[in-house]
Amino acid sequence: MRVKLRIWRQSGPTDTKAGLRDYTVETDEHMSFLETLDVLNADLIRKGESPVAFDHDCREGICGACSLVIDGVPHGPRAATTTCQIHMREFRDQAVITVEPWRAKAFPVIKDLTVDRSAFDRIIAAGGYVSVRTGAAPDANAIPIGKRTAERAFDFAACIGCGACVAACPNASAMLFVGAKVAQLALLPQGQVERGSRATRMVAQMDAQGFGGCSNHGECEAVCPKSISLDAIAMLNVETMRAALERA
Repeated sequence: MRVKLRIWRQSGPTDTKAGLRDYTVETDEHMSFLETLDVLNADLIRKGESPVAFDHDCREGICGACSLVIDGVPHGPRAATTTCQIHMREFRDQAVITVEPWRAKAFPVIKDLTVDRSAFDRIIAAGGYVSVRTGAAPDANAIPIGKRTAERAFDFAACIGCGACVAACPNASAMLFVGAKVAQLALLPQGQVERGSRATRMVAQMDAQGFGGCSNHGECEAVCPKSISLDAIAMLNVETMRAALERA
């Protein structure tokens, strides 16, 4: 099959001539989207042109590095799926596909489709951890945790921090990401020691990084490759209010 890719090209953060460029690629319906970009880059290198820069790592839907907006949708047309798991059979022959980077002030473009997502790292450093000594890994049944609680914590822990929620939100809010990290630890015994300040510190850092606020559009949940629900944002709001009451 043959497709036309309209790809955002930007040589660097200060490139004033950045824009979409058209490329025609011969691909196969069984190829992944990233493999199609590999084919394009191999052709560009043969022609002596600069290949398209894009993030990728595991290519197994685990790491979330493959951060692309495909036809206006972060990670592409299939729900609960990362870009690397999108295959060309999702598109018709002769399709025109627009590929852009994450669009958010807090995720500045480094080059082409690659953005700097270190803002998430700084949010985690502000409180998304357990600093007390927990010792070696305990036996599975050493700390009693109810099945429903454990399952909820695991659902929130599934967040891979890809940033699709930010890219989809009209406010570029990181509330779903922060909520998932806060909720995960709030539900577990190990997270109770710093529970009172965790949400406050992480939300403050989120605001400092330039992310917007949540206005309940729900776009974040719709594009999350791990199907993190809006319950994470509700829990973040609860934890923030709880911390405020504890300080009062």
